[in-house]
Amino acid sequence: MQTAAQICLSAEEFLAWEETQVEKHEFVAGEVFAMTGARQDHVIVSLNLALALKQRLLGTPCRTYIADMKLHVEAADAFFYPDVMVSCHPEDRLAEHYLSHPTLVVEVLSDSTADYDRGGKFVAYRKLDSLQEYLIVDVDNRRVECFRRTNHNDWLLHDYVGEVDCELTSLSLNLPMAEIFEDIAAA
Repeated sequence: MQTAAQICLSAEEFLAWEETQVEKHEFVAGEVFAMTGARQDHVIVSLNLALALKQRLLGTPCRTYIADMKLHVEAADAFFYPDVMVSCHPEDRLAEHYLSHPTLVVEVLSDSTADYDRGGKFVAYRKLDSLQEYLIVDVDNRRVECFRRTNHNDWLLHDYVGEVDCELTSLSLNLPMAEIFEDIAAA
């Protein structure tokens, strides 16, 4: 996870405070965490995903957002900055500072955040009724883990590795792995 700041705030106080900050911070149940910078491969893969999703979703009610848009998980009393997210909800189209109803959330793993992205953050994301798929992208291993919500509110893992397409059923589209990892040198 990120570096914890010695600040304890309410959600409203956090939003007002963060608007005055130069750096981004995440918020979980009163605690504030400074975001750390990302390495180049992380940024390239996030951009590849955002561009691919935006292009494929043109003309639909869905919008693609990048890491500067906050996600509010009210049930977890949290605000996060996912690497990429897609929302098809009309309320999110009107939102100025944060979304609350994403269909898809994507986290590109970093060494410092991998455990949290798979653990505590995913626990919080699962509290979003609108969320249908959660992608965890492992750049080093060229792997995409797609957790998909079932009709019984369980989460089923679909593991994508190699020369396959990553299927996003919530958006009725496929993303080739070669496109996701374009411009990333082979390990």
